[in-house]
Amino acid sequence: MPTSSNAAFVQWFRCAAPYIHAFGGKTFVIAFGGEVVADGGFVGLTHDLNLLASLEIKLVLVHGARPQIESRLLASGIEPRYVNGIRITDAETLQCAKESIGRVRVEIEALLSMGLANSPMANAQIRVASGNFVTARPIGVVDGVDLLHTGETRKIDAAGIRACLDDNDVVLLSPLGYSPTGEIFNLTLEDVALQAAVALSAEKLIFMMDTAGITDRKGQLLRELTAAEADAQLQPYKDKDQHIADDVALYLPRAAQACHAGVQRAHLISRHLDGALLLELFTRDGIGTMVTRDALQKLRPADINDIAGILALIEPLEQQGVLVRRSRELLEREVDHFIVVEHDGRIVGCAALYPFAKNGAGELACLTVEPAYRDSGAGQSLLDYIEAKARQKKIRKLFVLTTRAAHWFIERGFSETDVDSLPPRRQSLYNYSRRSKIFVKPLPR
Repeated sequence: MPTSSNAAFVQWFRCAAPYIHAFGGKTFVIAFGGEVVADGGFVGLTHDLNLLASLEIKLVLVHGARPQIESRLLASGIEPRYVNGIRITDAETLQCAKESIGRVRVEIEALLSMGLANSPMANAQIRVASGNFVTARPIGVVDGVDLLHTGETRKIDAAGIRACLDDNDVVLLSPLGYSPTGEIFNLTLEDVALQAAVALSAEKLIFMMDTAGITDRKGQLLRELTAAEADAQLQPYKDKDQHIADDVALYLPRAAQACHAGVQRAHLISRHLDGALLLELFTRDGIGTMVTRDALQKLRPADINDIAGILALIEPLEQQGVLVRRSRELLEREVDHFIVVEHDGRIVGCAALYPFAKNGAGELACLTVEPAYRDSGAGQSLLDYIEAKARQKKIRKLFVLTTRAAHWFIERGFSETDVDSLPPRRQSLYNYSRRSKIFVKPLPR
């Protein structure tokens, strides 16, 4: 007999299957600070990266080295200097940065080379490619101060990186850039990661951060944001009206910029949670904040390809007696009456409108939302859509039959009525054994 833990594993693996199919061959840019290496967290992350590589996901890793540079400066007796939060990189600071970044990169390469038996890295054959993929230029003078060897990304050698990825290498980018004249510039990992993701048209840009993700003013985790909503989250910070966490200030603007520039998804997840990368990528809700260019949830008319998704929604309620049973054949014939709520490619809600044109009435039927999305406003959105569609069809009143959701409809302007108020054709179909309550709502023009 399977144990509960075995059953949970099987269920998780089955739920992960669509993501596994979707991600194969796609490019992910994963960025993490030097803290991940300094705290020993990169060992666990290595195991997860190995799994992603085994699924034929093309990986570009961008590492930072801020704590290592700070430590090296302190040991050398050099006082760090900043302008508007940007490090001034003089010749001595640049030397410390090169030494620190070099050590971090070597340590990362060593950990990615592990292949210990009886460990998640057993039989791993990760080959790491790095090089002069990043062309940089100096930032220049800010507020009257020359930032010297502090630079910004000018160009990413996308063709060179793709050649390595196509050869099944994991590409490792460091926060250093080179100019055509042979100069070296100290960069930020978030800038390199953003520019790499855009240049490669990456499927995902992932930032590993100190916090769990982006939260609202009540401290609640925001699991999804559009790029426009991310910009709005940042506006109070830009206007100096409120403070936000340092890593949010660093990573959220780049996540929004990436999505505006064509990257499909950007994710901000905690570096402190073991397996955070897998939980974010292979579970429905993830564990951090996902930023997208457009809203993931949308309403649209149903088509024949949605039948399986609609059936998956309504069959559990049919078994409970909440909805009248509908066959696949009936749904296929009546699919033009349905609208669906689609969330990231999945059908999570549906409703149908059946007009009774002679009577100026319409029946709202089969309004169903997946439990996990009932607090997202999907039900109200379906009702609003149906009402708008009914008005377009010159329908003056909307009626609904329900056995369980009476209060939900009453709260939205429906009032209870009797069978005699139904259109004659619908009266003849009324099932007295179900004793459904009937509610009606006028639709003024």
